[in-house]
Amino acid sequence: MPTTAATASAATDFCWGTGRRKTATARVRLRRGTGRMLVNGREADEYFPIDRLQQAIRAPLRAAKAINKYDVLAKIEGGGVSSQAGAMLLGIARALIKMDRENHGRLKDEGLLTRDSREKERKKYGRKRARARFQFSKR
Repeated sequence: MPTTAATASAATDFCWGTGRRKTATARVRLRRGTGRMLVNGREADEYFPIDRLQQAIRAPLRAAKAINKYDVLAKIEGGGVSSQAGAMLLGIARALIKMDRENHGRLKDEGLLTRDSREKERKKYGRKRARARFQFSKR
């Protein structure tokens, strides 16, 4: 497909990054702007009321020295609040690398590009949870 000037400029206007953590998936769109963060149509501070999670989702921007340079739009599905924040963190970090390749070293040094692959183990039949057994009674 031939690329025109219009499609080339539109392609560099924003970048996508996907982040996953446990059962949460975050599709993050990064575009040049003033630092506004929207998560599922709500402000990030409203969506993540816990201060620790607010700092976590801003960590990649802080590491890349791009706090007020980009607007972040995220769609998050599944998981709990903490795993959603972890998924969004990874999505932002991946999108920042697509925006500017020089960010890779800084984000890697901070450990923000590592995908936490731990997932909940499935429940087995005859057990209370994945590994926990029902209480044994001899009599």
